[in-house]
Amino acid sequence: MTPTPLHPVRISPASRVWESLRAVVAATRFARFAFFLVLAVSPLHAADTAEARGLLRTGDYAKAIDTAAKAMASDPGSEEWALVLGQGLLAVGRYPDARATLTNAVGRNPRSLRLRWLGREACLASGDTERAGEYLDEIRGIVSGQGGGFRDPRSLVVLARAALRLGADPKVVLDKVLEPARQADPSWAETYLARGELALDKHDADLASRAFAEGLQKHPDDPDLHFGLARAHVDGERAVLVESLEAALRINGKHVPSLLLLADHRIDAEDYAGAAKLLDDIQAINPWHPDAWAYRAVLAHLRNDPAAETAARAKALRHWTNNPRVDHLVGLKLSQKYRFSEGAARQRQSLGFDASYLPAKAQLSSDLLRLGEEEEGWRLAREVHDRDGYDVSAYNLVTLHDTMGKYATLTNAHFVVRMSSREAAVYGSRVLELLGRARARLSTKYGIEPKSPTTVEIFAEQKDFGVRTFGMPDNPGYLGVCFGRVVTANGPAATHGRDANWEAVLWHEFTHVITLQMTANRMPRWLSEGISVHEELQANPAWGQRMGPRYRAMILGGELTPIAGLSGAFLSPKSPLHLQFAYFEACLVVDHIVGRHGIGALKAVLRDLRDGVEIQAALAAHTAPMKELEKSFAEFAAAQARAMAPGLDWEKPPAPDASAAGEASLAAWVGAHPTNYWALREVARRAMAGKDWPAAKPALQRLLQLFPEQTGADSAYPLLASVHRTLGETNQERRVLSEFASRDREAPDAYLRLMELATIDGDWPEVRRNAERFLAVNPLLAPPYRHLAEAAEATGEPAVAIEAYRTMLRLDPANPADTHYQLARLLRPTDAKDARRHVLEALEESPRHRPALRLLLGLQTNGPPSNPSGAKR
Repeated sequence: MTPTPLHPVRISPASRVWESLRAVVAATRFARFAFFLVLAVSPLHAADTAEARGLLRTGDYAKAIDTAAKAMASDPGSEEWALVLGQGLLAVGRYPDARATLTNAVGRNPRSLRLRWLGREACLASGDTERAGEYLDEIRGIVSGQGGGFRDPRSLVVLARAALRLGADPKVVLDKVLEPARQADPSWAETYLARGELALDKHDADLASRAFAEGLQKHPDDPDLHFGLARAHVDGERAVLVESLEAALRINGKHVPSLLLLADHRIDAEDYAGAAKLLDDIQAINPWHPDAWAYRAVLAHLRNDPAAETAARAKALRHWTNNPRVDHLVGLKLSQKYRFSEGAARQRQSLGFDASYLPAKAQLSSDLLRLGEEEEGWRLAREVHDRDGYDVSAYNLVTLHDTMGKYATLTNAHFVVRMSSREAAVYGSRVLELLGRARARLSTKYGIEPKSPTTVEIFAEQKDFGVRTFGMPDNPGYLGVCFGRVVTANGPAATHGRDANWEAVLWHEFTHVITLQMTANRMPRWLSEGISVHEELQANPAWGQRMGPRYRAMILGGELTPIAGLSGAFLSPKSPLHLQFAYFEACLVVDHIVGRHGIGALKAVLRDLRDGVEIQAALAAHTAPMKELEKSFAEFAAAQARAMAPGLDWEKPPAPDASAAGEASLAAWVGAHPTNYWALREVARRAMAGKDWPAAKPALQRLLQLFPEQTGADSAYPLLASVHRTLGETNQERRVLSEFASRDREAPDAYLRLMELATIDGDWPEVRRNAERFLAVNPLLAPPYRHLAEAAEATGEPAVAIEAYRTMLRLDPANPADTHYQLARLLRPTDAKDARRHVLEALEESPRHRPALRLLLGLQTNGPPSNPSGAKR
């Protein structure tokens, strides 16, 4: 799904995107690149400025500026001192001073590429985009006129950056400019920075991560490299992001880029006070950093303070009045808060400043696709890809658009469902029926008529879901995502052996449709997720999440996250278990609010959020002040944990010891704790390992007697059922499996076995119930349809049976001849022509299928079938 990446090791010879070096040279007018880019380069050392550069690196900007200014007073033509002074002035927001310094320095060093590149930055920061463009043209002209005159790595890094701005092939820049620079002087950190920044610009996070990590091996005390590594993990491992930012800030506590990214992270975690404190720290260093003021505008928008937002935006644009990044950054953060309409408006403002600004165009494309405005969204994605064939995200979207063009579309008055044609034919009608039930129930409950249609896209390939949802094929564990009016979901075929109840997933996501539209997308993540999990359980007691041994231990072990910080628990979980616990805890909070204050209070909170009221104020108005709510919730959660299986002893056994004495000690401990959860499991495990089924049975029965709510892979239900089955105790096996199936939403093996046992007993309602349960997990297998058809026919519902057999044929059943025969038999009373077609297909598959032959004879004579019972051959 991703295009050929930039890293040379991973190049595909068949890739269409690489251009020859000669073509790039011609296109960018770097007429003599080919001569000198492959030559060996030699480093340029500036020992006299090393101490001052160290001051910049560690954040002593004032001393660095003072030192450089004094040095330039005695040596005004020094390129190195001008660079130090310019960098220092830019770091503290003295943009006009930096521009003047570098303008003078360029006049004294007319061949300096490095001064021009830094001068370009100073001009952009000051809003002089015309002069910034002239600097870029001058760099191109100097290189074109001097050919191989620039061989040092420092100049080559400038050439690389300039070439990329002028449209050069990124692959050529990597191989023919940055790689020779790295080989010539591995000690020059800027080379690694340039490589990593190039990869990030093209959304190749893997390559960027490797580039920054390689640089850190040689320069472990470089805060810029640590910051780059953090950026490479913005959409990946948040723990690595935070660790890298902390490393950068240990070296330079005033490293503004790191402080900005940390503020961004705090905004994502809904720690708005923490983000504001970081912005205070940044503005004490650089009072005019446009990104800092853009984040101020975001915070003002989120607290519904338009006057403060306008003022912050104006300050962000003070020096560069048409800086497209400011509105792009504000819009990006609003979209990350699911405020896509507001985010899209900011991207349009950004493009109003600069119609060629690709980050804004790409984000606008993403926003529109999430708003369901697909025609313009896909068109913009194509425009971004046409302008930048190396942008991984744009390439992925364009490729996905081609894939989705082959999808089937199912519609009714309220929904547009897109899914693969094969899957749509198999269970598309079930999807529409499930969504219809969810809409009818939830819209009535919450008193909102959601905008129609809601678009639901179900993907058969996980990578397609990842691209549609996140822009990249990676998927950090999500089964579905809701954007407001658009829902994306992994279908059963995309879960790769992991059982997932797609009905529960879609119910969960449609609950988001209700609550996001009810609040105009103005709700904290914990509340949104908590309500969706809560509504799963309201719809079906087997759905949602339940208290279990691990959750019990986490609650009683002090791992509850305070409500005010609960959204952050979704952002940087310690493990997949902690992420699932965040969903569970969020649901517990909603359960607590509804149980103590009523559903009316919850709906009132949602209405306040829609009107711009901050979450803590809304909760205080309709439930309790946050401090009181935190206390009552902690008590509620602890009570729920203690109420789980109160008859069991939950003390953990001693650590296992493989020695004979250790085994004896453990056995003694187990014997001394007859109602201990872990001890009973250990007794059952040992008995089953030794195939001592009678000994395993009472331990498992005791576990279920004391803890009947067990679900999931650790449940004792399937273990006890297997013991009963081995012992030939079929009635007991069925009773245990029935109890398990009523509690667990993802137990297809149990559902299938129950279908078999209930069929033997002629219990057709039970057969049908478990067929439906199985299809809610995996509707792409034939056996449950056969059971469903048999149950429907036995209870006088031939239309249901016919549809089940038709679906079986789409799934390549093991015995297609018999499936065709059963269809022909059921169709005969109402559609003799179709019955004849199916009986002929049965005979084509199996010419000696005797019941089919008899049925064909009956159809030809128009008499009664000679085998009305439907006996199989």
